[in-house]
Amino acid sequence: MIFGRRKKAATATAVRIDPDESLRRTRIDEAVPVGMHIAGAWAWRILAISGVVGVFVFLITQLRLIVIPLMVAVLIAALLVPFVQFLMRHRWPKWLAVTVAEIGLLSIVGGLVYLVVTQISSGFPDLQSRSLDAYRQFIVFLQDSPLHVTEAEISDYLRQALSAFQTDSGMFVTGALSVGSTAGHVLIGILLTLFTTLILLIDGRGIWNWIVRLFPRRARTAVNGSGMAGWQTLTRFVRVQIFVAAVDAIGIGGIALILQLPLAIPIAVAVFLGSFIPVVGAVLTGVIAVFIALVYQGPVIALIMLAGVLLVQQIEGHILQPLVMGAAVKVHPLAVVLAVGAGGFLAGIPGALFAVPVVATLNVMATYIASGAWRLESAPTPKDPTPMTGSTPRTETTP
Repeated sequence: MIFGRRKKAATATAVRIDPDESLRRTRIDEAVPVGMHIAGAWAWRILAISGVVGVFVFLITQLRLIVIPLMVAVLIAALLVPFVQFLMRHRWPKWLAVTVAEIGLLSIVGGLVYLVVTQISSGFPDLQSRSLDAYRQFIVFLQDSPLHVTEAEISDYLRQALSAFQTDSGMFVTGALSVGSTAGHVLIGILLTLFTTLILLIDGRGIWNWIVRLFPRRARTAVNGSGMAGWQTLTRFVRVQIFVAAVDAIGIGGIALILQLPLAIPIAVAVFLGSFIPVVGAVLTGVIAVFIALVYQGPVIALIMLAGVLLVQQIEGHILQPLVMGAAVKVHPLAVVLAVGAGGFLAGIPGALFAVPVVATLNVMATYIASGAWRLESAPTPKDPTPMTGSTPRTETTP
């Protein structure tokens, strides 16, 4: 008993606060302005968040050969899940619906690639010879013009332009998250993408339930609801992006056909694929179309093609993007441009490709959690569906 009393007394003495020390701390706190207190509180929190984001980006960089196929698989799954659900609602077995969806996608993509390769391979020799002829004519025009530019000056200007292009476009071509430096990396990425897509279509519900169960019970409702909202936004983004890309391809490809340009079909396919990279892809594919028009039909047709490309891009930027894409992803156009630039700087072409869906999904998830709407729901059970299913979740009562 004596030992216990002595221990309690020692503990009380140890935790006793010196009145003078408390008064001194109070005076110091009063001497510091309130604004400085608030700024300090925000500063260390911002530093902590920045540190976590930095570690996350570093891990993604180190695991790029896994992260890129995973993100591509998520986008493909967002496109195919509604189709699989449609087939299952018409009494198709799940395994058959998943098989038809993935094989159908592979067939469409393979057909487009085969079409582009065959068209380009058949027309490349003629394109090469015409490009050389156009270059020689352009050199002669500059030499005979009032500028009297010499061939040495032209070569120096071309070297400077090429060097500037390589420097400025390096973040998009050789970013931190390159697709792969060898054919083996590309092949592994394709196989991993196909396998991950198959798993997401088959057992996406179980994967999401496992992720939700990693969080504390009281946080599972918010996590589940934010995931549902984010998945719906991602699904809308993929659908709208395909629609916008198809409009661009039909518009620019149709203009190329009207102008009777060769390689019109490869141009349309290139525009369709390039439109999935916001801002950058549309510019690059438009330059290709104008270049082919210049080589084959001359400067007048090239100017007409340029006007057609600008018209299609203006329709996309001022009508389709604000009305369709803005309503789907709920992200301001300025945020889209900044996200694409930051993604390209950090991760090259993959970063520019995934910037908008990542920002849109995170924005919707954060908005859902901040709104507090999840407080009206119950926590998910282990058998709850994932956002990939789109079904109505079953709930249980939280303690």
